Amino acid sequence: MAPTLLSIGHGFSAHALAPRLMARGWRVIGTTRSEDKAARLAAEGVDPVIWPGNALPVAEATHLLTSVAPDETGDPVLNDCGAELAAARHLEWVGYLSTTGVYGDHQGDWVDETAPLTPATRRGRARVEAEAAWAALGLPLHIFRLAGIYGPGRGPFAKVRNGTARRIIKDGQVFSRIHVEDIAATVLASIEHPNPGAIYNVCDDDPAPPQDVIALAAELLNLPLPPAVDFDEAEMTPMARSFYAESKSVCNKRIKSELGVKLKYPDYRTGLAALLALENG
Repeated sequence: MAPTLLSIGHGFSAHALAPRLMARGWRVIGTTRSEDKAARLAAEGVDPVIWPGNALPVAEATHLLTSVAPDETGDPVLNDCGAELAAARHLEWVGYLSTTGVYGDHQGDWVDETAPLTPATRRGRARVEAEAAWAALGLPLHIFRLAGIYGPGRGPFAKVRNGTARRIIKDGQVFSRIHVEDIAATVLASIEHPNPGAIYNVCDDDPAPPQDVIALAAELLNLPLPPAVDFDEAEMTPMARSFYAESKSVCNKRIKSELGVKLKYPDYRTGLAALLALENG
């Protein structure tokens, strides 16, 4: 039987991983909420499952990856089939896509996987609880703490083009980022070199102020520099504002030393240039 990945919540990151596995002869089962998305998955060679609404085919999988975020009730996957998963001793590898938000605010200082988990947001606290709940199952779990994700269709260019982009200025604020293709490469490296219990920060080499990223996008597009707005005066959604409650530089040395990952996009400059080249064909 071909190795089989059950990808629960088959979204942006898992979508980048699936072709890499299928090229190696894997079967990929992906869950989605809608019939339309299920049809698109099938067209891409992924076996779709509508979930919630149908049972998760855990017994058919050799490997499992969950991209599902916790909500106010906890982790939806564990709420649905936690007991079945706890008994799924046939699984060779389990991956959980988490977030660097579990570290909370470190005032721009560097954090690695040993840093204390002191999230400043409700979302971050929910992630800490979800990580612990998955670890408690006793499965061969690998946790991936993802920085801010960008990639095709997810970048600053649209806002710069339509004139809605702003350079939000908050003194000392830095964010770490990661291109979706480098997420896929890291997860694949873990699948090929499993280390149950491992936790990996998945980010690039260059934590940077968000206004610098917007400025580069405008420069690459040969458009005017978007206006600078002080954070305290900026009109933002509560969700957007909450991201600025935390500032940290995330260290990615472990994915390089343990998994041998060589980032294709080691900083936002190479990443944005590649995205624009892709858009322009």
